Amino acid sequence: MTLMSVSLLVPLCASLEISTEMPLGLTSTSLLFSDLSAEILSARILDLLTQVELSSSRAYLSRLRSCRLGSEIQDLESEICSLRMSSSILECYLGSAHAPCLIPEEIGELPNLRELVLDATNLMGAIPTSIFNISSLVTLSLLGNNFSSNLPSNIGLWLPNLRGLSLAVNKLTGIIPESISNASKLTLLDLNSNAFTGSIPKMLGNLQLLKILNFVNNNLTSGSSASSPEMSFLTSLANCKHLKYLFINQNPLDGVLPTTIGNFSASLENIQADYCGIRGNIPSEIGNVSNLAFLSLQQNGLTGFIPSTIKALGKLQILHLSNNKLQGAIPDDICQLKNMGDLRLNQNELFGLIPECLGNITSLRYLYLNSNKLTFVIPTKLGNLKDILEINLSSNSLNGNLPPQLGSFKVAILIDFSMNQFTGNIPSTIIGLQNLVTLSLAHNKLQGSIPDSFDSMVSLEFLDLSCNDLSNVIPKSLETLSHLSYLNVSFNKLRGQIPNGGPFANFTVQSFMSNEALCGAPKFQVPPCHTSSFHHLRKKRVALALYILLPIASILLAMTFVFLFIKCRRRNKTPSNVDLLPTITPPRITYQQLFQATNGFNESNLLGMGSFGSVYKAILEDTTILAIKVFNLQVEGAFKSFDVECEIMRHIRHRNLTKVISSCSNLDFKALVLEYMPNGSLEKWLYSYNYFLDMLQRLDIMIDIACALEYLHHDYSMPLVHCDLKPNNILLDDDMVAHVSDFGIAKLLDLGESVTHTKTIATFGYIAPEFGLEGLVSISCDVYSYGILLMETFTRVKPTDEMFFEDMTMKRWIRESLPNAISDVIDANLFKLEEEHLTTIVLQCVSSIMELALSCTAESPEERINMKDVLATLKKVKLWYLANCGRG
Repeated sequence: MTLMSVSLLVPLCASLEISTEMPLGLTSTSLLFSDLSAEILSARILDLLTQVELSSSRAYLSRLRSCRLGSEIQDLESEICSLRMSSSILECYLGSAHAPCLIPEEIGELPNLRELVLDATNLMGAIPTSIFNISSLVTLSLLGNNFSSNLPSNIGLWLPNLRGLSLAVNKLTGIIPESISNASKLTLLDLNSNAFTGSIPKMLGNLQLLKILNFVNNNLTSGSSASSPEMSFLTSLANCKHLKYLFINQNPLDGVLPTTIGNFSASLENIQADYCGIRGNIPSEIGNVSNLAFLSLQQNGLTGFIPSTIKALGKLQILHLSNNKLQGAIPDDICQLKNMGDLRLNQNELFGLIPECLGNITSLRYLYLNSNKLTFVIPTKLGNLKDILEINLSSNSLNGNLPPQLGSFKVAILIDFSMNQFTGNIPSTIIGLQNLVTLSLAHNKLQGSIPDSFDSMVSLEFLDLSCNDLSNVIPKSLETLSHLSYLNVSFNKLRGQIPNGGPFANFTVQSFMSNEALCGAPKFQVPPCHTSSFHHLRKKRVALALYILLPIASILLAMTFVFLFIKCRRRNKTPSNVDLLPTITPPRITYQQLFQATNGFNESNLLGMGSFGSVYKAILEDTTILAIKVFNLQVEGAFKSFDVECEIMRHIRHRNLTKVISSCSNLDFKALVLEYMPNGSLEKWLYSYNYFLDMLQRLDIMIDIACALEYLHHDYSMPLVHCDLKPNNILLDDDMVAHVSDFGIAKLLDLGESVTHTKTIATFGYIAPEFGLEGLVSISCDVYSYGILLMETFTRVKPTDEMFFEDMTMKRWIRESLPNAISDVIDANLFKLEEEHLTTIVLQCVSSIMELALSCTAESPEERINMKDVLATLKKVKLWYLANCGRG
């Protein structure tokens, strides 16, 4: 070896690190190249070589073990060829990118090479086949280059020691050779982001030490067919007992997940198969992969239901099933995944309720349920998700008021409830969300004003309140939101001046289109705001009113004097009979009194919400406690509901009906003043975890309700149908006596009339068939609702529960439990609250009640029992229960 041949190494490197164990470092077993200048490196090498003979330098090179090639290489082929003089090189690493070049075939003449890492170095052309003949190779990494060849068919035959193979992020084509399965020591196989085609080899199961498999972003297929749609390579991979990570995203696999997926090793932690054209159901056997922490099957063609066995994946932290065609309800089984941090079920065909138990998964940080067919209200328990960062429930059919629990999402950065049917006001509790960046409530039916305190949401960048029924002015306080870059309040009923400070300087006309009476700068294409003209117009209106009213007042005053004069002339007249009778009128309560008594209808006094309004607790100045039902006049039918309830409650009197004390009404406000029920609703006692009803209490409540309905159906002057019997409309006083409330959609049947028609829709789940399908209302409709209520009270299961879909209904569930399986449907709390020896008595008692409930819910109205007989039967059940359990 000459000095010139040694100098070839100098431009190849950027620095030289020499062991300090020997003075000259010539016995060192590694030559490491880093980032020192080539000049300094050259000087150090030449200085060393002047101190030893050329034979010593040849001995040094024979001991070279590790070569790290820096970024200043000019001719890679020459440098590789020079390395061939050392037969002992074990490792070769090439640094950062340089000019495009090829790898010479001579690299295969490094017979002892164990690690070859040439990552992101702008290499191109074909990968030399000689590399795959280096039987000593343990690690081969060529990722992030521009290689464009096929892999040799014998790739795995001459690499018996290979443990890590990474050819990712290149332009490799062709198929993945079956022979790769011969490299039996492979633990890492990474071929992602290439252009491989053909089927994924079925022999991959031979790689029994494999831990990581990454085929992401290729054009690989599964080899499935119409006759055999299951992806057989997955069945093969079940033999890889050490497999932890399986990444096959973005390949046109176009197959069905096999049931053998349940045979995967317990070591499997991560499955990602997004954008793969996977169809069919998610196999229930997925629950066997017990250590799975990440499961992502997004953007496929999955159908069917989410399997209940998913509850067995106790370590699951991320579940992504969005952009599929999954159907059915979201199963409560998901709520058993206590470690879940990211749940995405968006863009499917899921329907029914949002499970209330999702609020128990306090580890949730991301919840995406948007673009489904979910209905009913947002469960209040979602307020338990105090650490949620993003929640998206948009594009569903959710309704009711936005819950005040929104204020619990203190750390949330995104809330999207757009494209639903929410009503009521924007809750004031939302103002505490100081970390919120994105808020969208667009395309709902929200009313009231935009809260002035929105300015406290200091991080807000995106705010969309468009397409609602919001009124009043745009708060000027929004000018202080310095980060706000998008605002849309179009298609509302806003009026007044558009603010012009802060971020409003950057908004355009698109932010404010189609409102009632906005004014402001010309760029918003609205009229200018002329305060003086408003005052002038007001003065003109006052003057006109005085001009008209003064003459009328003069005429009325004159007529009053004439009337009094005539009355004085008739002193001998006897007072009329009306004057002799005492007048009985309800106490008059003004709007101002109600406003003060409810602290301005503050949400802290909110007792509940219904279809037509909200109920508040009110404390008058004399400490009298009342309930105030305030009607939301923006809701269609609210005026009629108020009139109906006033008319009916004026006449009916019964101990089991809620008493109306007074009313308050003007053009803009209508409210009923009701007797306050301190124990709340039956709904609360059935479904709140800190409230319980024992057997006797439930019997008494149902007897009270039956008494009220018997009075309405048979003892009142005209039969009256309540039409909306449900737990929320059953209120309990101090003594736990039940009172039926809310007669907003009730119907009076004229004398001789047994059926009437209506277009009003009652609460889903409690509606009699003829009521829901044809709008036919009779007292039998209440009997049907009462029967459902009986079932719900003793099972503690709602008729709208997710378990009821397709042919399974609450009636069928109860019918199939009789007579021998009643213990499967009864509320377990009844057993907890009763002594052990009373279990049989409770079962017999509930069995009788369920038979009565089925009689109430017969399909045909004519076949249903009437309320007189219902009441008599329940009283007998109570007597039997008391006699057998020793109570009296």
